[in-house]
Amino acid sequence: MNKMGNRIILLGGLLLLGSALFAQFKPEEIAQDKHWEEFLATAEMSTIRQMVGADSVTNPYEMLLQKDGEKRRAIWKNEEGRMQGYLENWMWEIAAYRLDRYLGLNMVPVTIERRRDEVRGSLELWAEDVFPYRDVLEGRVKVPEGLQGVRINLEVYLQRAFDNLICNEDRNAKHILITKDWRLILIDHSRTFRTKGRYYNILIFNEKSDKWKGTMSALPAAFVEKLKSLTPEILHQIEDAYLTDKEIAAVMFRRDLILKEIDRLIEKNGKNAVIY
Repeated sequence: MNKMGNRIILLGGLLLLGSALFAQFKPEEIAQDKHWEEFLATAEMSTIRQMVGADSVTNPYEMLLQKDGEKRRAIWKNEEGRMQGYLENWMWEIAAYRLDRYLGLNMVPVTIERRRDEVRGSLELWAEDVFPYRDVLEGRVKVPEGLQGVRINLEVYLQRAFDNLICNEDRNAKHILITKDWRLILIDHSRTFRTKGRYYNILIFNEKSDKWKGTMSALPAAFVEKLKSLTPEILHQIEDAYLTDKEIAAVMFRRDLILKEIDRLIEKNGKNAVIY
């Protein structure tokens, strides 16, 4: 049997796993979203440290939150404007979280708006018990037998699709976190939702990509349907004041490009090889 036939069989088998490969946070974790949103909004908050250095362009703050005996860490950002040549905005952290949840990806930690010393900013729940994907690429951590290939590839295809939609020009191996049971968690979205230049009308991850070659070769049917259901009205509703009209229009334009790319892949490889 050829490689394409093998992949079709593997993808067909993965259908039996349901949403386990679609949502990266587990159902019981997703069910706690509202709890963590309220916790982030109301818990007593104190500063642990400011994260500065070569790996922290936006100099975010690591915070400690405590309420009713519960303690969690979080990241607070208030960057807005051009920093070291790049346009940054804390509001896009919240916009990315909300769009992630609408699409059912559930790859972005809970993120809300909260003031620190009367200054507005984003507050993101700290991802616990994870390591950066960079450790895998640089050989410090090996992918366990049985997880290599299809499963990891499917998770990366979802990441690429999401980054294409929000136009994330800053995705790198530090911003992809891996849980102990090998689920992908995505962080750092302050350099997203572009509206100007080449990032408005192309997909960052495509067949000619000079970053990480490869496309969105296989995607869940439920995710594709969510993409199709996306409208400017829905984006206005879920994003509230965190995206401008121009940013929403750019998301819709890229949504159409993603759907065209999916159609192209289906025509080339067959629907069973692309949609699961």
